[in-house]
Amino acid sequence: MSRGERVADWADGRLGVRRLVRERARRAFPDHWSFMLGETCLYSFVVLVVTGVYLTFYFHPSMKEVQYNGSYAPLRGQMVSEAFDSTMHLSFDVRGGLLIRQAHHWAALVFVAALLAHMMRVFFTGAFRKPRQLNWLTGFVLLVLAMFAGLTGYDLPDDLLSGTGLAVVNGTILSIPVVGTYLSMFLFGGAFPGNELVARFNTMHVLVIPGLMVGLLTAHLALMLYHGHTQYPGRGRTSSNVVGVPAKVRLVKSSGYFLLVTGAIFVMASVAQINPVWQYGPYRADQVSAGSQPDWYMGVADGLLRVMPGWEVTFWGHTLALDNLIPLSVGVGLFLALGAYPFIESWATGDTREQNLLDRPRNRSVRTALGVAWLSLYVVSLIGAANDIIAVRFHVPVESVTWTVRIGLFVVPVVAYALTKRLALGLQRSDRDKVLHGRETGVIKRMPNGEFVEVHEPLSQEQLHVLTQHEQYKPLVLGVRLTQQLRSLISETLYGEGAQIAKPTAQEYRALHKGRTDDHA
Repeated sequence: MSRGERVADWADGRLGVRRLVRERARRAFPDHWSFMLGETCLYSFVVLVVTGVYLTFYFHPSMKEVQYNGSYAPLRGQMVSEAFDSTMHLSFDVRGGLLIRQAHHWAALVFVAALLAHMMRVFFTGAFRKPRQLNWLTGFVLLVLAMFAGLTGYDLPDDLLSGTGLAVVNGTILSIPVVGTYLSMFLFGGAFPGNELVARFNTMHVLVIPGLMVGLLTAHLALMLYHGHTQYPGRGRTSSNVVGVPAKVRLVKSSGYFLLVTGAIFVMASVAQINPVWQYGPYRADQVSAGSQPDWYMGVADGLLRVMPGWEVTFWGHTLALDNLIPLSVGVGLFLALGAYPFIESWATGDTREQNLLDRPRNRSVRTALGVAWLSLYVVSLIGAANDIIAVRFHVPVESVTWTVRIGLFVVPVVAYALTKRLALGLQRSDRDKVLHGRETGVIKRMPNGEFVEVHEPLSQEQLHVLTQHEQYKPLVLGVRLTQQLRSLISETLYGEGAQIAKPTAQEYRALHKGRTDDHA
C-alpha cells in the first residue's frame, strides 16, 4: 500500500469521507440551463472573496488626511484621505492592482444580478414551496446582504461619488423617526461625514457581511442537498425521483462553468472601466459630482427618493421628512413582500404538500402576473434614478421625466399584472388546443365537400407530459352553487314556481362536445 493510500485510509477511518463521497456520487442532478443561475452566484462570490483578500493587502481604511504624491499628476499635492491615497496607489502603482479592483467591482455586479435572476427563476417556477421555504429565506437575506455589501464597498475609496451617495444615505437614515439621529451618529462616528466612516464600513464590508454571507451560503447548499433538487415536468419525472446526469458529470460541467464565469468577469474588468475614482477626486462635503449614479441594485432606492415630492409634516415640535421616509418605507415593503411571498401563497391556497416538480409560469397565472408587476415596479424605480441623465440625453425637462416616473409607479404595475395574466391564460388555452388537436403542421388539406382544413400532428409523449403534468384545479364549489341557484331563479321567473331547467343529457353533452371539436378543426 502506497503512502497516499495509507493517508486516505487513515482519513476515511476517522472522517468517513469515502463513504460520504460514494453516497453523494450516486445522486442525479437535473440538467437545465436555468440551474446555472445559482452556480453563477456561487462562482462570482468566490471571485469576490479572492479579489477582496488581495485588495485588503494594499487598502488603508483611514480618513486621516495626507498629501497625494502618486503617479496621477492632476491630483499631486492635494490633501486626501489615506483611504483615497491607498486606492490611487493600488490603481496606478501596484502591478495588476487596477485589474483586481475592477474585477472585484464587476464580480459584485454579476453576483447581485445572478442572485436576483436566480430568485426570479425560483419564484416563477414555484421552487420556493414546501419544504424549501427556508431555502427561499436564505436566498432573500443573501440578496439584501449583497446590496449592503455593495453599498459599503463602493464607499470605501472616499471619493466624491461615494461621498455623494453617503450624503443621500445619511438623509434617509435621519428621516427615521425617534432613532434616526442616533443611527447616523453611530454609523458616522459623529456629525456627517465624521472621522470613523471608512474604518467602520471596512469592518462591515470585510468581516461582518462576508461572514454572514458565507454562513447563509453554506446553509443554503446544505438545505439543497438535504431536500434534493427540484426538476421541470417531463416524461418519467415525478415528485419522488430526480432525472438528470450523475454527480461526477455535473462536477466536470460545473468546473468548466466556474472557469467561464471567472474568465468573463476578468474580461469585463480588462476592457470596461468602472469606478474611476481619479476622475471624481477626493470627497469634499461642499461638492457634489454631476450625473452621479449608484450601482444598479441601489438605483431602486435612489429612484424612489428622486421622484418623491418634498413633503414634510411638523407636529409636537418635530419635523417628519416624508420625502425620505415614504421612499424608504416603500422600498423596504417592496423587498419584504418578496421575502414573505411563499408563506402568503401557502396561506392563500391552503397548499401545504411537498412539491418537487416545478411549475410552468403560464400555469400559475396569478403568481406570474404578481412577479412581473413586482419587476415592473423595480424597473420604473430604476429609471427614476436616471431622471437627470435621461433629461440631458433626450433634451427634455427633468420635471417631465420625474412626473412620468411618478405616474408609472402606479400605472405600470397594474397594466403589467393585467397583461401578463391574460397572456398566461392565453398560453394555457393554446396548450390545451395542442393537447386536444395536436400541433399545426402547415399542411392544408381539401375535404370532399370542398372545405380546406389544416392537418394537425399528434404530440409526442414527452411534449404531452410537459403540457399535462401540472395539477388541474377543479371549479370552486361556491361557483357551482351560485350557478345552480341562478338556474333555479331563471326557471322560476320564466316558467313559474317549482319549474326547473332540464340539464343536458349525456348524449347531448357528447354531441355538443363533438360539434365544438369539429367546428374548431
